[in-house]
Amino acid sequence: MKMKKILKILGIILAAVLIIVGTYVAYVLISYHRLADNIALKVDNGTNAVMSLDKTYSITTYNIGFGAYSPDYSFFMDGGTESWAKSKESDIKNVTGAVDNVAALKPDIMLFQEVDLNATRSYHVNQYDIMKSKLPKLDSVDAIDYDSSFLFYPFTQPQGKSLSSIVTLSKINILDSTRRSLPIATSLSKLLDLDRCFSVTQIETETGKNLYVYNTHLSAYGSNTQLRTAQVKMLFGDMEEKIKQGDYVICGGDFNHDLLGNSAQLLNSKSVAQFGWAQPFPKELIPKDITLCSNYADKQLIPTTRNDDAAYVKGKTYVVIIDGFFISSNVECVKVQNIDTGFDYSDHNPVLLQFKLK
Repeated sequence: MKMKKILKILGIILAAVLIIVGTYVAYVLISYHRLADNIALKVDNGTNAVMSLDKTYSITTYNIGFGAYSPDYSFFMDGGTESWAKSKESDIKNVTGAVDNVAALKPDIMLFQEVDLNATRSYHVNQYDIMKSKLPKLDSVDAIDYDSSFLFYPFTQPQGKSLSSIVTLSKINILDSTRRSLPIATSLSKLLDLDRCFSVTQIETETGKNLYVYNTHLSAYGSNTQLRTAQVKMLFGDMEEKIKQGDYVICGGDFNHDLLGNSAQLLNSKSVAQFGWAQPFPKELIPKDITLCSNYADKQLIPTTRNDDAAYVKGKTYVVIIDGFFISSNVECVKVQNIDTGFDYSDHNPVLLQFKLK
């Protein structure tokens, strides 16, 4: 009799657990959504400067990794252990340090990726507000690329809810900006991935033409050739439309590919483990009127990201170049430089491009 009661109670508990789990799974699946394509973005204005032809300008790109990645940080999705920033104070310190690193370069235009607006993983710190407060009197715009339901994974420290963006700031007047949705995976892995996109920001020049600045963060999709092709083709196709109008185009960001095709081999010793997520960039897809900026200053090859399976150790951690710039043929690449920060505030290093409009 006693055993029957125990089994009955266990059955009730199991049924309750199944109902809770089923309800949660339904909530995640039903609440999942993607932002629409071609969304006009709100520009926060702070300048009315116009770009000229007789000057060398500079632009940076920097993935700040939602303020989590101090050198001792490892991420659970890459084989590490952590899913949140170590603390709210650590998150603010890393975001502030990353912004200071870029500000020291005195760029005219700044691109940032993985900028959290309101996320469990970064203790709900509005990192975009930090950027605007530290870089006042600039035009700025953000594009949402991660708006997830509450994710109860990993169980020890759930990712929770995330609202994150890519951000563009400029010392030159921004006329407008648009968010374009990139193709993404259709499997359940999409629940943990970003709502991949790029922003197209129109900047005024004295020539009557415009400079279109693209800010993007492509998928880390390894050997998924179809997805790689679809994302890159869409990005370059949009850029070519602007080029055919006679306008100037610069595209910067985190391309999640080995941009040189062999930077992993050049930057790592044979004893360092290789990882398949950084596939060579598909150079065969680059149109003839678009060029990858690879004339690095002083010919120094500096990595732009590290692997996040463990704490960073120089010479032992896998590193690769995945961040950089593509330009149209009417933009001159004066020089490009990967800035060695020692990965102090992010698992990426910033990239600086000096350019002129022809």
